[in-house]
Amino acid sequence: KKRVKMKQYVVTRPLYSEDAFTDAHEKIHRHHKTVRHHVKQYFTCDLKRTKNAALSLLPFIGWMRIYQLKEWLLSDIVSGVSTGLVAVLQGLAYSLLASLPPWYGLFTAFFPVIVYFFLGTSRHISVGKYCACVLLIIFASMAYLFPLLLSQLAMGLLQVGFIVMYLSDTLVSGFTTAAAVHILVSQLKFVLGLVVPGLSGPLSIVYTLEKIFVQIEKTNMCDLVTSILIMVVVFIVKEINDRYKAKLPVPIPIEVIMTVIACGVSYAFNFRVNYKVDVVGRIPVGYESPIAPNIQIFGQTAAEAFPMAIVGFAVAFSVAKVYSVKHDYIIDGNQVSPKTRTLGGGVGRQGGTEKCVYCCLLTNINGSRTSFKSFAASTALSRSAVQESTGGKTQIAGLLSALIVMVVTLAIGFLLEPLPKSVLGAVVIVNLKGMLMQIREVPYLWRRDRPDCVVWLVTCLASILLGLDLGLAVGLGIELLTVVFRAQFPRCSVLANITGTDIYKDRKDYMSIYEPEGVKIFRIPSPIFFANIDFFRGKLVEAVGFNPLRVLRKRNKALRTIRKLLKKGKLQMTSKGLLLTSSGPIEESEDESNMEDLDQPTDFKELPVQVNWNSELPANIQVPRVDVHSLILDFSAVSFLDISALKGLKAALKELIRVEVEVYIVACDAYIKKKLHSCKFFDDEVKSSMFFLTLHDAMLHVLEKHPIRGAKPYLGPHRFIHRNLSHCCESCCLTGYNNRHYPWQPMQWCVKFA
Repeated sequence: KKRVKMKQYVVTRPLYSEDAFTDAHEKIHRHHKTVRHHVKQYFTCDLKRTKNAALSLLPFIGWMRIYQLKEWLLSDIVSGVSTGLVAVLQGLAYSLLASLPPWYGLFTAFFPVIVYFFLGTSRHISVGKYCACVLLIIFASMAYLFPLLLSQLAMGLLQVGFIVMYLSDTLVSGFTTAAAVHILVSQLKFVLGLVVPGLSGPLSIVYTLEKIFVQIEKTNMCDLVTSILIMVVVFIVKEINDRYKAKLPVPIPIEVIMTVIACGVSYAFNFRVNYKVDVVGRIPVGYESPIAPNIQIFGQTAAEAFPMAIVGFAVAFSVAKVYSVKHDYIIDGNQVSPKTRTLGGGVGRQGGTEKCVYCCLLTNINGSRTSFKSFAASTALSRSAVQESTGGKTQIAGLLSALIVMVVTLAIGFLLEPLPKSVLGAVVIVNLKGMLMQIREVPYLWRRDRPDCVVWLVTCLASILLGLDLGLAVGLGIELLTVVFRAQFPRCSVLANITGTDIYKDRKDYMSIYEPEGVKIFRIPSPIFFANIDFFRGKLVEAVGFNPLRVLRKRNKALRTIRKLLKKGKLQMTSKGLLLTSSGPIEESEDESNMEDLDQPTDFKELPVQVNWNSELPANIQVPRVDVHSLILDFSAVSFLDISALKGLKAALKELIRVEVEVYIVACDAYIKKKLHSCKFFDDEVKSSMFFLTLHDAMLHVLEKHPIRGAKPYLGPHRFIHRNLSHCCESCCLTGYNNRHYPWQPMQWCVKFA
């Protein structure tokens, strides 16, 4: 093999403990800001903050400034037209699904989209009807959803977008896949031409499928054939768009083309009469007058509104996050969906009386608030898929889709009257491909990170079976449990020195390692807190090979026995140590009233000699042997300690120190050490001198204090350079001195102590 020449570096510096380093290097005094200062700064207004606030409130200004007219406009137009047509058809379908007038769906496809154009940070999601919210609307005890508006408005004002940090990519992927499954099932009845009531709640998807398969023989073959044909053609053309997107100036707007063709064919052959195909039907012209929100219904519907607000927000952020990662731009969790500040509302019926709920539109004209009859607005998954997959670049596509809806509402709605609803279902289903194909992540996650795989599977299955609201809660709970599990049961390890370096790795992973006799290096790669302090102490006992508290108690019991034997004259002090003078049986007695003293440091008072616990003791007294004289704790991965952990850590250190094990802590964060001082962690036994900068500093200190027998003091596997090179004995390298005494070292490295 060709030998690769390795680059080398040489460092010469003093051996530093934390105290020595602090004495040698003066720290900068940092002035920490008070709460009052932060409050004052928060409410201070200047030109820069005003500009940033305006850009935050109106994100469209940011992307409009960088809008690439030639590259993006045509794609946005095609996407906007395609999404607009789907929005029209979807609005009509969901209105009928909720047993409401179809034009309410058109209102929802217009007003929220206009608001999102100005206030949304995602460039690809399409605001509108979402099947989960529609299903929740249908079966809510009250159909008034103005509380949803207030709930989401409060979420926006309180900046609760921080909760999105708990939505991992894995959770988002599983959740959106489940949402796509719900959409798919909701469209099956249109594809098959069946009449299936909308259901919600746990196992609603199972009951829906049951109702579909019970009446499967009633399938309208015209609807089925039309749907299959539409899906096949759209799928093939979309694959062509993906494969040749570099060569095509714009994606082929196949959804628009197929919708126009389907309308024409249905009108020409009169599908509604001749083949009993369910079509869109009559669409009224124009908008209804805005009305004021009814505040009185808030208390009656708050319970139903809150979970809808959470689900709507989660869906919006989940989809927005997927597209932002794919297209490389940033979204704001506090403003990813303007419904957190401006949208809400819905429509429903109860007791035979139609009750209207609202989509709230904030305007800049006198700060007025106008309300229009509409569904509860959220992110429309299928429409978002259409808007992104047809080449949409910005919310210009969303604005154009709203204009398409407006044109249909005001002028040409009658042209869509013969359109089969199965066409809408087919277009929606085929555009769910991207979301559904996320299931391919499962094998990868299983091979790479099984806890993440469990989060994906549980979130997806729970969202499918229990509904998206409960499924999201279950998924979030499982995700947090995995975090707690990883922190509570971290992979602790015993480290060893890599031969010839100042690097320390898990001794199980490398062959060329050096472990000095009597020294253990223990690493815990997580914070230490109340939930894992017992686990930490257990792993520490496992690493050193003995229980220090048990050893301490055994030693104190042995001392009691030795004192009693000395008083009775059965032990005498000789030149060889303590010698047993009585040949009779020795009985160990315990004073049960002083059992607490067994946990105290060993006290050699009243004894003529200090006992060597690793030697043979008189009177057949048995005490566990301790072969470890030094323990180094690597705290480089410990980010915080809570009060419970501080108490547990101090108890563990005292137990080790009392059995004559020197403990050193290395790479401790300055914040943790400051907390230790403030919490009175140090005393006569646990001292601040135990802290060292690095593992190698601590190891050099230990080996200097406990040198290897028959060899000169060892200063570690790094190259040691004396201040005056003329004093360095080169013969130790030339004669192989270090290879005889330190076989882990390269021949050319000098280790002689100056």
